Amino acid sequence: MRLDSLFRQLDAHGVPPLDQWDPAFCGDMDLLITAGGEWIHEGVPIRRPELVRLLASVLRRESDGDYYLVTPAEKLRIRVEDRPLLAVDAEADADGWSVDLQWGEQLRLGAAHRLYLAPDPQGEWRPALPVRHGLEARLHRNLYYRLVEAAEWRGAELGLTSDGLWQPLGRLAEGQA
Repeated sequence: MRLDSLFRQLDAHGVPPLDQWDPAFCGDMDLLITAGGEWIHEGVPIRRPELVRLLASVLRRESDGDYYLVTPAEKLRIRVEDRPLLAVDAEADADGWSVDLQWGEQLRLGAAHRLYLAPDPQGEWRPALPVRHGLEARLHRNLYYRLVEAAEWRGAELGLTSDGLWQPLGRLAEGQA
């Protein structure tokens, strides 16, 4: 496949059609995405945002629960401590919220990208956000607190509404209501 052909296949977010690629598994790559969103290759943090953006664009999670970097010709498994992506900013309008991911992608909180509560590696229930190709994002701590300031309580659950849908940010433990 030629690069110009590949670039014509990118979607509006610059993501290639990973769901259409089925290359052979080539092995494991020594790449770790930490719970804090840092990408570490062979023990060394990757400091070039362009490289991480490129790698993130070819990342998917498969039905076996593992994460893979995928091209038309190969597939490499990597390790992820929690969620591979991080939501770092958000902007509100009259109908809801748009969220920015750390590597430039923007998502609208709504039916396709709806927050839900899931345990982190320490067992704490925190918001997670479905992104694409089986990938999810966590909210950066600063963004989480910013959204909490705009949130409201519905019974024992804290959240906000975006595009007419409830987006949970947390809930009181049983007996705290």
